[in-house]
Formats: sequence, C-alpha cells, structure tokens
Amino acid sequence: MPRLSEVIAALDALWPPERAESWDAVGTVAGDPDQEVSRVLFAVDPVQDIVDEAVKLGADLLVTHHPLYLRGTTTVAADTFKGRVVHTLIKHDIALHVAHTNADRADPGVSDALAGALDLRVVRPLVPDPADPAGRRGLGRVCELDHPLTVREFAARAAERLPATAQGIRVAGDPEALVRTVAVSGGSGDSLFDDVRAAGVDAFLTADLRHHPVSEARAQSTDGNHQPLALLDAAHWATEWPWCELAAAQLDEISDRHGWGLRVHVSATVTDPWTAHAASTTTSEALGAPN
Repeated sequence: MPRLSEVIAALDALWPPERAESWDAVGTVAGDPDQEVSRVLFAVDPVQDIVDEAVKLGADLLVTHHPLYLRGTTTVAADTFKGRVVHTLIKHDIALHVAHTNADRADPGVSDALAGALDLRVVRPLVPDPADPAGRRGLGRVCELDHPLTVREFAARAAERLPATAQGIRVAGDPEALVRTVAVSGGSGDSLFDDVRAAGVDAFLTADLRHHPVSEARAQSTDGNHQPLALLDAAHWATEWPWCELAAAQLDEISDRHGWGLRVHVSATVTDPWTAHAASTTTSEALGAPN
C-alpha cells in the first residue's frame, strides 16, 4: 500500500496547489504523511455526514472539493462543527485533502466533468489560464451541443443528468430560444458574465446566480444582433459533484499504473443545503409589492 505522502504527491500532480486562487485554501488539512492508504473517498463538502461516511467505509483518505477552513480559525474544539470534523478525522486516522480552484483550472477539471455530465463537447476554456501554452486549462468551458435544443429542452437535460436537488434548474430567458453553444462553470459563476458575453454563447449554466447580476447580464446581452443570453442556475453542489467521479477515475488510473491497489469511492450523499422546494402558484394577479 502507498503512503499518504505518495498519494498526495499524485493528487498534487493532477491539481498543483500553486494554481489555486490566492484566497483559496487547498492541500492537506489533516493526516500523517507516513500512514498507509488503501481506501479513498471523494466528496464535494467536508461536512460531518461525509466524514461519518468515510469512517463507516473504512477510508484512510477523504478528498473534497470544498475547503474545510477557507478563512482560517483559532480553534478546533470539538464543540464547533468544523472542530468536530477534525476530531473525527484524527480519531479514525483519516486524512483530508482539498482540491478547489486548482481543480477548477485543471485539464481536465471541474467544468470538464460538468460538460461531460451534460453531454456537451468542450471547445475551449471560458477564461484561459495564461500560463498554459496549450490553451486547455482555465476557468469554465465553452461548449457545443451535438444538435440544437430549446432552452426548455436543455434545462430538462440538465435536470435529468445532474444529481437531483431541491432547487432543480432555474432558467432566465425565452424557454423556446434555440441553444447551440453553452458556457458552463461548476460552482458560483456570476463573476464570469463578462467572459460569457465575450464568448458569444447562447446559454450559460452555472450556480448561485443572484438577482441583480442576472438582470444586468440579461440586459447587456441584448444588442439587437444576437438573441439574449439564456441563464441556467443549478444547485452549487450538483454542478461540482460530477468532478468527484472524474477525480476518482483519475486516481484509479494512477493506482493501477503504480500497482497500489487503492479502493476508490465517490460519495452519493447529497450535501446541498437546500432540502425542499415549493413552486409558486401562477395567477393573473400581481403578487406582493415591488422592491
């Protein structure tokens, strides 16, 4: 069996920590470099339910996309949520490793996995990494559909192909407009609207879209020469979960190549924080007051 340090070296080769954003917190959070690793679990969030799943599974290493401590801390006391996570990991000799924005920028990365889940052909990065001469790394992806779909049909595809969540898929735009090209970005993507407009795509699928950025993006995309940009908002967790399967497959290949015999698993536990959805009742009467 490989040591943790060997497995982490392989993961860092896939997602070099120096390619993470300056504000990010990636890398190994807990774990003894000399401990042996035989079973690995991939998940999006390092929350207690996932850590408990790792314990039950007998995992030696938990790899998550989201950091446990993004802004630092002064305590790991077990009476705090994150402290309890740390205590559980250490008590059961489970290491925790994080690949966040370095996995977003990777080739293949989070948005490649999202595009694959939606059966899209990746054309190029939405925001290319200037340090990549091949032009394959970067944030988001610009994609093509194999045949045009309406916005309504593409939203239905996303709802069917991505993991089910209470939110489902929200749409801003004409449901009957045709979609041939799509930009995708796993996780929160409304900071990329300028890049999406510059890409000239018909639709943008991402997560965590807010009222004012969406309103402005829709208005700014209407120039009289192109159809307005359609926006599809999926749950944050759902847009990033496909990366777990991609990452697990990458580690499986490395394990086979080195003869490590790792048993690699992907958590199916839904850690999206939203738990229910009530659809609005459409009436001809004005509801509520303007803000």
